[in-house]
Amino acid sequence: QAFAPSLQAMTSLVERGCTMLVHFDRAASATEIKESLEGGDDEEKVSALKKAISLLLGGENLPGIFISIVRYVLPSENHTVQKLLLLYLEVIEKTDSAGKILPEMILICQNLRNNLQHPNEYIRGVTLRFLCRITELELVEPLVPSIFANLEHRHSFVRRNAVLALDKLFQLPGGDQLLQDAPELVEKFLSSEADLSARRNAFLMLYNNAQERAVQYLMDNLEEVANWGDILQTVALDLIRKVCRSSPGEKGKYIKIILTLLSTNNTAVIYECASSLVALSSAPTAIRAAANCYCQLLASQSDNNVKLIVLDRLSDLKTNFREVMQDMAMDVLRVLSSPNMDIRRKTLDIVLDLITSRNIDEVVMTLKKEIVKTQSKELEKNGEYRQLLVQTVHACAVKFPDVAASVVHLLMDFLGDANTASALDVVYFIREIAETNIKLRAGIVQRLLDCFYQIRSSRVCACALWIVGEYSSSGEELEAALSMLKSSLGPYPFYTPTDGGEEEVGGKEKPVALPPMSSKRPVVLADGTYATQSATVEAHTSSASAAQAPNLRALLLSGDFFLGSVVATTLTKLVLRMQGLGGALPAHEVNRAHAEVMMYLVAILKLGESPVLPHPIDNDSSDRIHLCINVLANPTADVCSVLLQECRASFMRMVAEKQSRESEEEKAREKTVVAQPDDLIDFYHLKSRKGLSQVELEDEVATDLRRATGFDTSKDNDGRKLNRVLQLTGFSDPVYAEAYVTVHQYDIVMDVTIVNRTPETLQNLCLELATMGDLKLVERPQNYTLASGEKRDIRANIKVSSTETGIIFGNIVYESTGTERSVVVLNDIHIDIMDYIAPASCADVGFRNMWAEFEWENKVAVNTSITDVRAFLDHIVASTNMKCLTPPSALEGDCGFLAANLYAKSVFGEDALVNVSVEKQPSDGTLSGFIRIRSKTQGIALSLGDKVTLRQKVSGAA
Repeated sequence: QAFAPSLQAMTSLVERGCTMLVHFDRAASATEIKESLEGGDDEEKVSALKKAISLLLGGENLPGIFISIVRYVLPSENHTVQKLLLLYLEVIEKTDSAGKILPEMILICQNLRNNLQHPNEYIRGVTLRFLCRITELELVEPLVPSIFANLEHRHSFVRRNAVLALDKLFQLPGGDQLLQDAPELVEKFLSSEADLSARRNAFLMLYNNAQERAVQYLMDNLEEVANWGDILQTVALDLIRKVCRSSPGEKGKYIKIILTLLSTNNTAVIYECASSLVALSSAPTAIRAAANCYCQLLASQSDNNVKLIVLDRLSDLKTNFREVMQDMAMDVLRVLSSPNMDIRRKTLDIVLDLITSRNIDEVVMTLKKEIVKTQSKELEKNGEYRQLLVQTVHACAVKFPDVAASVVHLLMDFLGDANTASALDVVYFIREIAETNIKLRAGIVQRLLDCFYQIRSSRVCACALWIVGEYSSSGEELEAALSMLKSSLGPYPFYTPTDGGEEEVGGKEKPVALPPMSSKRPVVLADGTYATQSATVEAHTSSASAAQAPNLRALLLSGDFFLGSVVATTLTKLVLRMQGLGGALPAHEVNRAHAEVMMYLVAILKLGESPVLPHPIDNDSSDRIHLCINVLANPTADVCSVLLQECRASFMRMVAEKQSRESEEEKAREKTVVAQPDDLIDFYHLKSRKGLSQVELEDEVATDLRRATGFDTSKDNDGRKLNRVLQLTGFSDPVYAEAYVTVHQYDIVMDVTIVNRTPETLQNLCLELATMGDLKLVERPQNYTLASGEKRDIRANIKVSSTETGIIFGNIVYESTGTERSVVVLNDIHIDIMDYIAPASCADVGFRNMWAEFEWENKVAVNTSITDVRAFLDHIVASTNMKCLTPPSALEGDCGFLAANLYAKSVFGEDALVNVSVEKQPSDGTLSGFIRIRSKTQGIALSLGDKVTLRQKVSGAA
């Protein structure tokens, strides 16, 4: 019982408002502090005051030292001691339990009056700054004449703090009655003041407390606004935004002020001007001016964080004002000079959406120059940057096929790039261009044959061989392709057995026998199933090393028999096409090519059976090569049709499906126009121009058109807001509370409405919140007094640091007449992970690389009452807010089995990968399988797994 009052006092002390934080981990007693204050010199007093302040901030109670401070510290003339004394007065309790000023505060009030009249300007200034943090008007009331008198002090440090003190005190409850003449005096002070900081504080005081006087001052000094200092211009911009929100009809004249401020040299003011223009106006002139400002900031600022922020603003402009931004594409491309990959990637994403027939040539020319620059070894991450540029050029060529001719030959120089990912993007681009652009096929095939020897990557070789086999059509092309393949393969056989029973790889010399080194790891295939990938490093060497051998021969001798099967298919296609030309080629040439190809196929099979290689040929590759031999030996019309026609037809369907999917996504990104048939439409040429500038006229027309066509976003969707209202208490509770939760990118805003349903007045009502997970409460809500039936809106800010699902819980504590503190427990608020992730696109290669790289996996068993595999996939996609990367054509049919990949990206840049593998059981028709979730962090994997498990149960219950 004795401990309870002290605990309550400690709790009330901790819950008081705090204006500073000081870390203090050393022990100190009140007796030591008191002795240092009474008998020490100034240095000891400074140390003792610091200890006392730190202990008070830590929740300690030091009642015995106040009188010592009054007797021995107040008379000190040392500036540091006086500064620490003010900090001490700031943290001590100045009122009793009833809220009345303590009697001993009279001594402090007299000292503060003396400080405000002190001959030293530093003492006056710090005392005025201290008054800004005082909330007890009874303590301030005797000091008001002295505060006003300091407005005329000779030193600007005193004047600027005097104005700041008036601003803060005027905003206190009852401050407008205590300082009735303050706005008028500050307005006069502002007209005659020369110091920039003092003028800024004075203008800020009028902005906060007498807005009409601030607006009048701004209107009276329009011609001088451009010459104001940056801190004063920033406050003026805040005032303009505030006035325009309350009076939209007057924003035309204020937009002219913002356009005037664009000529300033301060980058912070320029950024604020651009943001204000975008927020207030939809006029093309204003948007173009804002975009120009952003582009200037991109060119002038060296800080990467600033560039990323500006690029985000440009991305928003691109979404809402694409027609205006299309003229700025080349200006945005200048940011590619930055070496930061995030900046480059974001820049190219923006430019891709701004490409038109007018600027496509300039954009592609710039991209070609950047690709050439990546050949320099001095730059970092050249391979990754080149891959990004190739992907961008590919997208440009898909949108505008005419530009492909200007870039395809340049990109083919990079087929031998050491960066396999970059080379793969190049060869995929060439394959698609060869299919969609018939005029370029002959040139692509010829150029590919010339540079094929440079390719050292197995996957790039496989795709290049497919292009050669599909698009070599004339006799000259077929002969050139066969000649190139023979030179890349070298002479056959690839090995010969010796008389001693040993074998010579390469057909000539015996290798140095070294044990092979191999490694295995699980990989995910395109259909979502698992397989084991073996990577074997050839440990033997020979005099004719792999580095000296032709590219295809070196890859075959290393044991890459999948490439061997691709070589066999390509050779078979070439021979079949030569036979299909009829008499265009001499018969003996065709027969010789036929025989040589069969010899090469047999040689590859013999090489696969050689025990010298690290591992024998796999069954799939062996079956494919045997099939090719059978086709060459006994060609039939059906098999020839499959090889020569159906392969290309399948690729054509894949390309067409990809383009159709991209066009549908583009349409989905367009905003849905919702307008009433009787909405007002203002016509530009019929509008009255009297007294309106061009900017004002454009702004009015643009605003009316956006409202008439349904693009006016100023009105919130009331239906959506109602869906996000959460009831925190019951209707029968004495205090009713409900919250509207708004999830922004990195924080959560809770607008809590509290209603007093009792017939009594509730005092010291406080909303106490706590969080679980990676959530952090920014500030503690203050106490309120609610009359019977009164409603109060309270806002709480919560910071989010990861995508992990969090929980917000708490209670409402209040005091009523004749009762102790009462508590109403609130319902828990679960922050859904769906608020942080959004569907995103990812290439299949990138998906597999991330799947192999990410270490966190959550495996969820399928447990649902849904009996159709496709319906189950649609349910999972809708429940997880993810995008299905598997194309619809791969999901067609009814085989009872389905495997699909899903992908999403969080607002924190985290990747979420999901693989759905589900099978319908023939016995009872139920679904079985697993949903695998992988991510780089544990939080998103666990949260998505919980979401999937919950949604499965919901579907099962339904």
